[in-house]
Amino acid sequence: MALKSTIFKANLQIADIDHGYYADHALTLARHPSETDERMMIRLVALALQAYKLQSVCAGDGLLAFGAGLSSPDEPDVFLRDFTGQTRLWIEVGQPEDKPLLRACGKADEVVLYCFSRAADIWWRTMRDKLARAQNLSVYRVPGATAQALGQLAQRNMQLQATVQEGALMLGDGAHSIDVECLRWK
Repeated sequence: MALKSTIFKANLQIADIDHGYYADHALTLARHPSETDERMMIRLVALALQAYKLQSVCAGDGLLAFGAGLSSPDEPDVFLRDFTGQTRLWIEVGQPEDKPLLRACGKADEVVLYCFSRAADIWWRTMRDKLARAQNLSVYRVPGATAQALGQLAQRNMQLQATVQEGALMLGDGAHSIDVECLRWK
């Protein structure tokens, strides 16, 4: 019998001072049985860091949501689609192969990748040249210690506050807060 995804609920309050975006998001995250809490929380961080594009790219007229995740490798981890169905933003988490990432660049206006594991530096050295031609691709590195700390915030029902200022994110649940400063690789 196949294992089912675990459902997490998150009420995420975003205050993106850098971009003047302030909104509350009621989110449902389905964590695949093979997905770690760290990876799931990086998906949530990616959404928080890119949420302002709902307003700046789609003028508030779009859908910002989690994709099918690990169970559907041809779908983004997080996406922003306008109401014409055009994928304006495709967000991936992890260290994907170059070909699916380049295909994503052809399907979306913008692709953003957040790497976070200990092997990310090795992955990037092998992928940097392969991904250089993708003009609409941005690649960020979340420090390993930060990713581990984010995993500790994972709860089945979460009340989270995200503040983005000077490119950094502070994510907290009222009792704990974590500063997330991503290193831009591309």
